[in-house]
Amino acid sequence: MTIVPSQVQKGRGPHGGKKYFTLAEARRALPLVKRIAHELQAGQKERIRLREQMSSSGAKTMTELEALAAQLERLTDLMERLVGELAQIGVQLKDASTALLDFPALHEGREVMLCWKGDEETITHWHEVYNGFEGRKPVEMLGVGEGLSG
Repeated sequence: MTIVPSQVQKGRGPHGGKKYFTLAEARRALPLVKRIAHELQAGQKERIRLREQMSSSGAKTMTELEALAAQLERLTDLMERLVGELAQIGVQLKDASTALLDFPALHEGREVMLCWKGDEETITHWHEVYNGFEGRKPVEMLGVGEGLSG
């Protein structure tokens, strides 16, 4: 059920065969990516709850602790598979708690990141590779409409 962008640019820019998205391709992939990201976000919330429950001061039997640990392990395995699905698509998970994702793109010959966060309707921001979320800027600043130049 994984979508790989149809017009991914390969072999260009600083990272050889890495997948690069245009803004239009990233936005087309977003419905699937959102579902995966929201599952990761819910999983992360549940992992935090389980860890807190395991470390709470209430007396727990070894059986209760083993059951919680098993739940945590199954959830961690599921989350690793979901991160793998994002990687197959070409998307990078930055923060599971906020469902923060980056879509690699090329602009004027350099790699940039189209950035999406779980509470946003669509992709409206980008940042330089090393600036991260704090360096986000509106995609209109790229001056390329729905595409990015290579």
